[in-house]
Amino acid sequence: MKKPNPIFKKHYQDYLAEIASLDLSTRSAILDISLEADGQTAVIPFFGSDYRVSSEGIVDARGKRPEYGTCLLLLKYLLLCPRWIPVEDDWVNYRDLKDSGPLTVYFNDNVLGALSGRYSGRKSDLEAAAAGLDGKTPANDYPYDMAVVLRPLPRVPILLLFNDADEEFPAKAIVLFERRAERFLDAECLAVLAVALVDGLERKEKGSDQ
Repeated sequence: MKKPNPIFKKHYQDYLAEIASLDLSTRSAILDISLEADGQTAVIPFFGSDYRVSSEGIVDARGKRPEYGTCLLLLKYLLLCPRWIPVEDDWVNYRDLKDSGPLTVYFNDNVLGALSGRYSGRKSDLEAAAAGLDGKTPANDYPYDMAVVLRPLPRVPILLLFNDADEEFPAKAIVLFERRAERFLDAECLAVLAVALVDGLERKEKGSDQ
């Protein structure tokens, strides 16, 4: 088994210590998440699965700790919670979000490029995978072959647009965030969230939730 990155492990422990001092009741209302009866454990839905987050650690529905990337994302989600619910809900590209510049190439390669390449000529497979992640048709019309809104975390939806390949153009995927996403997570976490979307679509396509 691959050993966890020791830097991740240190961040994990540091963030858990910070969680202990938070007022989770205030954060739960802003993030639209629930708390367990003890008031010290947040229940955060992440791509349809509930994770319990407290200063003691993070566990999934089976009582197991998820991989460190998921742990850090959920911890930062609690720690970076804004003081009120932001209203900026216009859709923007990742590159338009605060501090995204250094990660734009990573995002383009590991999210947009990965989706475009994997689902070229396979739009129906992408639609089925997105439906498996509870993707919904957006309220507005978009001039793309496919448009779906996914909600990996409460208050942080993602709009996935896709044009399949044709005789003139290659397949093209676009992943948009609401402008206020940068108030809930930093640029690094939003990139991790988008990569988790790519991975989640692949797992659904393969018929696995693991």
